[in-house]
Amino acid sequence: MTNATAKPAADTRSGAEVEKTDATALVTKQGTTTIADTVVQKIAGLATREVSGVHDLGGGAARAFSALRERIPGATASAGQGVSVEVGEKQAAVDLQLLVEYGVSITDLSRSVRRNVITAVESMTGLEVVEVNINVTDVYIPGDDSDAQADSDRVQ
Repeated sequence: MTNATAKPAADTRSGAEVEKTDATALVTKQGTTTIADTVVQKIAGLATREVSGVHDLGGGAARAFSALRERIPGATASAGQGVSVEVGEKQAAVDLQLLVEYGVSITDLSRSVRRNVITAVESMTGLEVVEVNINVTDVYIPGDDSDAQADSDRVQ
């Protein structure tokens, strides 16, 4: 005889008992859902770009390659540029490389980016995000792009 009042599996990682439903479980009796690294990478990249104060993602070489790619007709920028992830069965870790806008508080920006990335990844994938590491690689100063463009126009 089965017990009709059985509780769902509990998650006790924070000490408090949190009930998990079958709708959010990646492993069920009916099968297993596997989420590719590139899926988490794109979600994290898009969530990072949504935060005001983030000018771009990636290091200098990645941004230069992206600028070149934008000049090719039909080519699109990579949503995962500047984002690397490690995805396990139940957890994910995210590393970000950011170019921030001048004048923005980097500590406040980091807090907002972490919150947005964790919320987006956890709600869309059901994975627990254990860490979001942020590496600020540069500061964007308005006017720098126009100076570089003027130099490239001068020499032909």
